[in-house]
Amino acid sequence: MSSSRRNTNGRSPLVNQQRQITSFFSKFTSSPSPSPSKPPQNPNPNPISDPPTPSPLNPKPLLLIGASSSSPSLYGQEVVGRRIKIYWPLDKAWYEGLVKSFDNLTSKHLVHYDDDEEESLDLSKEKIEWIQESSSKTLKRLRRGFPIVRKMVIEDDDEVEESLKDKEEQDDDGDDSDDEDWGKTAALEDAGNVEDEEDMDLEDEDDVAEKAKGKRGVKVEPSRKRKLSGTEKVGPPKKSKSEAEVAKGAFKVSVSEPTSNLENFAVKKTSNGADNVVAAETSDRFASRDAQKLRFLREDRRDAKRRRPGDENYDSRTLYLPPDFLRSLSDGQKQWWEFKAKHMDKVLFFKMGKFYELFEMDAHVGVKELDLQYMKGEQPHCGFPEKNFSMHVEKLARKGYRVLVVEQTETPEQLEIRRKEKGSKDKVVRREICAVVTKGTLMDGELLSANPEAAYLMALTEHHENHSNEISERIYGVCIVDVTTSRVILGQFKDDLECSALCCILSEIRPVEIVKPAKLLSAETERVLLKHTRNPLVNELDPSVEFWDADKTLDQLKKIYRQSNDVSAEDNGLHCLPDILLELVKTDNGSRSALSALGGALYYLKQAFLDERLLRFAQFELLPCSGFGDLASKPYMVLDAAALENLEIFENGRNGDSSGTLYAQLNQCVTAFGKRLLKTWLARPLCHVESIKERQEAVAAFKGVNLPSALEFRKALSKLPDMERLLAHIFSNSEASGRNANKVVLYEDAAKKQLQEFISALRGCELMAQACSSLGVILNDVKSRQLNHLLTPGKGLPDVCLDLHHFKDAFDWVEANNSGRIIPREGVDPEYDTACKAVKEVESSLLKHLKEQRKLLGGTSITYVTVGKEAYLLEVPENLCRNIPRDYELRSSKKGFFRYWTPDIRKFLRELSKAESEKESLLKSTLQRLIGRFCEHHKKWKQLVSATAELDVLISLAIAGDYYEGPTCRPSFVGTCAKEDPYLHAKSLGHPVLRSDTLGKGTFVPNDIAIGGPDRASFILLTGPNMGGKSTLLRQVCLAVILAQVGADVPAESFDLSPVDRIFVRMGAKDNIMAGQSTFLTELSETAIMLSSATRNSLVALDELGRGTSTSDGQAIAESVLEHFVRKVQCRGLFSTHYHRLALDYQKDPKVCLSHMACQVGGGISGLDEVTFLYRLTPGACPKSYGVNVARLAGLPTSVLQKAAGKSREFEATYGKYRRMSSKTNSSNQNWVDEIRGIIQKLNNAATNLSCQETICISALSELQDTARELIQRC
Repeated sequence: MSSSRRNTNGRSPLVNQQRQITSFFSKFTSSPSPSPSKPPQNPNPNPISDPPTPSPLNPKPLLLIGASSSSPSLYGQEVVGRRIKIYWPLDKAWYEGLVKSFDNLTSKHLVHYDDDEEESLDLSKEKIEWIQESSSKTLKRLRRGFPIVRKMVIEDDDEVEESLKDKEEQDDDGDDSDDEDWGKTAALEDAGNVEDEEDMDLEDEDDVAEKAKGKRGVKVEPSRKRKLSGTEKVGPPKKSKSEAEVAKGAFKVSVSEPTSNLENFAVKKTSNGADNVVAAETSDRFASRDAQKLRFLREDRRDAKRRRPGDENYDSRTLYLPPDFLRSLSDGQKQWWEFKAKHMDKVLFFKMGKFYELFEMDAHVGVKELDLQYMKGEQPHCGFPEKNFSMHVEKLARKGYRVLVVEQTETPEQLEIRRKEKGSKDKVVRREICAVVTKGTLMDGELLSANPEAAYLMALTEHHENHSNEISERIYGVCIVDVTTSRVILGQFKDDLECSALCCILSEIRPVEIVKPAKLLSAETERVLLKHTRNPLVNELDPSVEFWDADKTLDQLKKIYRQSNDVSAEDNGLHCLPDILLELVKTDNGSRSALSALGGALYYLKQAFLDERLLRFAQFELLPCSGFGDLASKPYMVLDAAALENLEIFENGRNGDSSGTLYAQLNQCVTAFGKRLLKTWLARPLCHVESIKERQEAVAAFKGVNLPSALEFRKALSKLPDMERLLAHIFSNSEASGRNANKVVLYEDAAKKQLQEFISALRGCELMAQACSSLGVILNDVKSRQLNHLLTPGKGLPDVCLDLHHFKDAFDWVEANNSGRIIPREGVDPEYDTACKAVKEVESSLLKHLKEQRKLLGGTSITYVTVGKEAYLLEVPENLCRNIPRDYELRSSKKGFFRYWTPDIRKFLRELSKAESEKESLLKSTLQRLIGRFCEHHKKWKQLVSATAELDVLISLAIAGDYYEGPTCRPSFVGTCAKEDPYLHAKSLGHPVLRSDTLGKGTFVPNDIAIGGPDRASFILLTGPNMGGKSTLLRQVCLAVILAQVGADVPAESFDLSPVDRIFVRMGAKDNIMAGQSTFLTELSETAIMLSSATRNSLVALDELGRGTSTSDGQAIAESVLEHFVRKVQCRGLFSTHYHRLALDYQKDPKVCLSHMACQVGGGISGLDEVTFLYRLTPGACPKSYGVNVARLAGLPTSVLQKAAGKSREFEATYGKYRRMSSKTNSSNQNWVDEIRGIIQKLNNAATNLSCQETICISALSELQDTARELIQRC
């Protein structure tokens, strides 16, 4: 091997840090799996030097060995992808891996070992063997050098004190690991990166047994152990005492329980054949063990109240533990099972010292989902170090698991004190649940930081009100929470039979987690939740106990806000509530469902220790669709679920991401919080003309001469972190709770991390304030009221200069960020200043005392010196010592000098020690006090973020227009009154999503659109060939309207319209199998919502309605629906169809404009028509759809195409003959038709007059009825 390789006693350089250390339950000893080769005994058990630990930043030491015996030739690219075995001489073992790549410059190959370590090697200098693909056995590598292992040692009750003494002798760093009595012995490998671990070596069992003689409570297994170099006690130094926890008795958890995903977990690996074999062996081993010892988890399973599966109210989240099983457990095992038995639906991260351990069924999850490795022994077990907590908890939460975090809240020293002072017989340190992490309660993590999308948790409740007419009214209460930003949205609304409003909310927010009362929601609501969500985590709460009603919720809110505001219970406690909650409470019955939904969310968040943390600084909002009267204004266009999905506003229809959507087109934002605000604006476009014009003016202000200023603003903001989430995180952690509670034993430097977050927030706020201030120069050139509000300090832009200067002067941000410690400047912290003053006074007294001693002893050379830990030693020359008073204490001496402590010095040192201790204590709490002051101004910081986000979105809308090909324009709006017809006119309208940089210049064909207005048809009946662009035109018009009402420019030469209050879209063929709805039923259900909800100011887009059934039925339905919209609703719309009969029926109707997508038809091969699509909207109807042409493009055989073309001509001839005969008949009966129309018109007028409550002559109605009967008889 390479000459740079050398021996190392350091721990393993494994990159995969998850294979961990502690053996948990092992009452029944089992030999660990054998090593590939037995390393030699260490000849020097007490090494002098401690080589550095290999790591990715500190490459592994290498050892020179001979060239490969396999092949002397050089290997190149041809071996990439092959499996290989490489010999490690220090382990005397072969390790398998995969050759991933080859570097031509260095002639080295990158080898990825099976334990996830990677190494760059020159294979010509290594001892290697190539593995055939059928190889099925992989060996777990030992360390290069001498590995480390965590050794579990159990002590009896009378040995706890002895254990603590042993730890003190080992100079422990405070990590707790040897307080537990988990089992007599176990030896496990450590594959994690743990700081400050000493070198380990391997010793034979005889050596271990010899060194263990005389030690009580240690049982030596007949197998080789890895042992700490130079010590008798096996186990790493400077490790948590609780890491030594091992089971007294063996126990297992079933992996076959059908009621829990965790217990259904199969141990599977599918990467290659070798993995499959190893996985099968592992699965068989665990399954056999479970079948023998854990019957109570399978056929004898019961919940905590001893109910069996299938019994009423059976709770699969809990487990009944048989008394015989409990008696077989040690105290440590009981502690684990007490947590697990109450939370069978969760994965337990069980803290043991510096490590989180996963056992039994949880270990299977860790191995599969986190790529951890099983520990040796019969019981499934794996783990990882504390520093990897955020990474692993985020991975599991995002994959849909619930993670229960059990933290250590007591050190072994505290346990010993408790045993002595209170007589406790506990053998294990205390542990408590400190967090429950799920998709909806995840607050930080690398993936979360990289994804600006909000992950909403939604609580939903439903109740029905029965009215006198026996019609049941469905009322929903919703509470939507984004824990990362402390945003809480409340709503209560009435909904139709199709749950349209609920569908709209679900399609917009796509909640990742749902909280609902068990067995309370209707079947229709459950179907809607299934259809309009994307695999959320669903939690069912007991409606009587857990999903609180409005009264219980109000009591909890008052309790929380009284504590946070430090007020007493006055005025029924309501005055302490935020304004929005206060207004909701005052509406009484009008908000009970919303408050109940908030109660369900609060209960759930309380279990995750987030309720108080979140509510203290929560930002409450109301849903626009909520029925709270004046509380929730509704100046927005409504985009229902069908519109959001069919128009692909946020998600495309291909893979569900944002590419190719309107959101992606407009999203030029540089801040994460700006992106979230843009999404909100898109979901709810403006509807009031004045609001739209204000936003248009603000967008226009960032163009032209002001564009450079806008770009500088964007450049500054691009350096920002996600300030909205960062501030919410700082606010929520301002008071210790949950995993951040003071009692939790953590070994990571949490204070330093919190300080760095605080400094990052301060810098971010400073940057935002400076950027907004710099952008304010454009106010001289613009007249936008919105921008004047946003950029004027003290209005939309909070004045935070004084606050930022206070924190800027408080401490050195750079020094604090680097050192992880705040040294407050004088005048910032009065308490700290007082402590510093006390220290200086004592030091001054000591200097004064020195002058007195010089005068007393008669020597100016007398001075203070520090020797070791002894400070302020009075060093006196030998020739002056004859005058030393007797009460001076001689402490040390050197040639020619003697050192003393005087009684006064001793007194001053005691005072100095006390003053410095107080100063240090205050210094440690300085950060919390500063954060507390920062949180006092939380409204200002939130307002600063809100203003910055709005500016970011406005600039994004201004820039987005530059990506369109062709001209863009600022839409013109005119408010409509009851007497004016709504309209939409566009000239050379391009597509709002299809951009020039993706299609190519000149590819897209713009079109002119004219709908509504004086003397114009309100509906376009659109025909044309298949693939001619009809659906594209419908989407194009709808997206342009949304774009215009968001306030952005539109790709057109001109775009004039009256505001649209709601867009209805029906296009595409899709079913809803889970709801039991066919394609046609789904189509008509959406159409029914349109017919019942559309208003005169709505825009309707119907694409090929009726194609899901027979031609006659489909055409009849299509014509009836079109007639309803044209005659009754009188709204604007586009109706595309292949029913050419409709075009004939409406060719003379002034309210319907016939148009088609133009094409050219020419002769093709084998007599088939060849159609060229022109994509131009052209007046008139298209004679046919040319479906055979699409079949030709799809590649159908020529014989099939020719047969289809012939049949098509036959159908058209028959249809034409029928139409000609029908036309003659109609001509002869034209007078009859005219009379019928006259009667219908009179009936319509009568109905209109009746609706206006005017009196109608009964005789006139009778006369109409008689005339109609005569005409029917003539027919």
